[in-house]
Amino acid sequence: MTALDDNIAKLEGHLGRFRETGIRNRIGGEDSGGSGGTFQTRSPVDRSVICDVAHGTAADIDAAATAAHEAFAGWRDMPALERKKILIRVAEGIEARSEEIALCECWDTGQAYKFMSKAALRGAENFRYFADQVVQARDGQHLKSPTLMNITTRVPIGPVGVITPWNTPFMLSTWKIAPALAAGCTVVHKPAEASPLTARLLVEIAEEAGLPPGVLNTVNGFGEDAGKALCEHPKIKAIAFVGESRTGSLITKQGADTLKRNHLELGGKNPVIVFDDADLDRALDAVIFMIYSINGERCTSSSRLLVQDSIRAEFEARLIERVDKIRVGHPLDPATEIGPLVTEEHFNKVTSYFDTAREDGATVAAGGETVGEEGYFVRPTLFTDASNDMRIAQEEIFGPVLTSIPFSIEDEALQIANDIPYGLTGYVWTNDLTRALRFTDRLDAGMIWVNSENVRHLPTPFGGVKASGIGRDGGDWSFDFYMEQKHIGFATGQHRITRLGAG
Repeated sequence: MTALDDNIAKLEGHLGRFRETGIRNRIGGEDSGGSGGTFQTRSPVDRSVICDVAHGTAADIDAAATAAHEAFAGWRDMPALERKKILIRVAEGIEARSEEIALCECWDTGQAYKFMSKAALRGAENFRYFADQVVQARDGQHLKSPTLMNITTRVPIGPVGVITPWNTPFMLSTWKIAPALAAGCTVVHKPAEASPLTARLLVEIAEEAGLPPGVLNTVNGFGEDAGKALCEHPKIKAIAFVGESRTGSLITKQGADTLKRNHLELGGKNPVIVFDDADLDRALDAVIFMIYSINGERCTSSSRLLVQDSIRAEFEARLIERVDKIRVGHPLDPATEIGPLVTEEHFNKVTSYFDTAREDGATVAAGGETVGEEGYFVRPTLFTDASNDMRIAQEEIFGPVLTSIPFSIEDEALQIANDIPYGLTGYVWTNDLTRALRFTDRLDAGMIWVNSENVRHLPTPFGGVKASGIGRDGGDWSFDFYMEQKHIGFATGQHRITRLGAG
């Protein structure tokens, strides 16, 4: 039996219960059907139906928000060390079921097992990290003034809504939900309708670890009904969202009447700038990894390559050679490097840019083709002879598609890099330290890596500028979002109080 056959057999064992009962909403510790009936989730591998999924609407969101509201005081007031123990047990539960999570995620989203096996464990790391921060999450400062001892503290904001996307959905769900729970908030989670499997696994693991009923509620559904209702619900105090910039704008509008606090992690069209003094071998590896891993379906992918004229021909030639060798195949095969795109809609969007590139005068130097007839497979694609004003350079394709743009001098590279609506990440490859300092200081991006691919460090701030979002995740920045800041001033003596009406 091959490794692929073994993984398929294991997957079938895990999917049996989903096919029998479907995926139900989980509200207040109880399973419930969707008030909108059901919808089907399909695998992008062969378009087959995986199972039925409860179609939650406003009524289900109202029930979940009420459950989160009723559970809030008990979770908020639970001793910090007790909450920490529960979150650590959640991490242990994720680790114990990491293979099941990875296999289900691959089948549901098309992501390669090579990467999803690690993504599940990163979800456990998220819970462990934020569990360790539980005790000091409410710590504040002592700010002495001439007449007062001023102290600050933080308290959880209340029930929050978490709306997560279909790319690496399990890891991104934990990235939002773990700090919310660590802060003392309760959660209503609406996962993407295209990838509901592992959200169900997460709430099961959490409750088995001792999370009280109603602290984490999961409602499946679509943005136009369940998502909208969550953003508008008065009992939900904040929305944490990962997804498209246009949807982020809509969420802001939907939450306006209830003055909802929003954290928006949105799109990107991120530049990787390769100067001629860089370590070109390492730069090549990083360029390829950051656009073609995870099927190119991630906000931090380096989808624009800015390469200096003097090395352009050599670098692009080596790039083409490598891209043509990337393995496209079944996501459960450990040798696969790129699996199918997540849905037919997304497949059609990504492949439409193949014609767009040609129409705009770019060269399809690699890929630009679909693969097979069954699923949503495309070959990793490279566009060359491009300019930054082309649609392939300005619009977020969100697939395994790289656009190469030449530059001659540093100022031109900076102008091209910043001439974009987005500002999530940037990657700079140079061995000139002063250039790196100059360039990163003027680059419009919330996160920048120099001589590195995206290497995530959990205490650091994660987020973008411009159309790439509002707010930061990671470390104490997460608690700033999920908690309210309080100031309390204690008089240290009998300072003079101005007397009105005393004559």
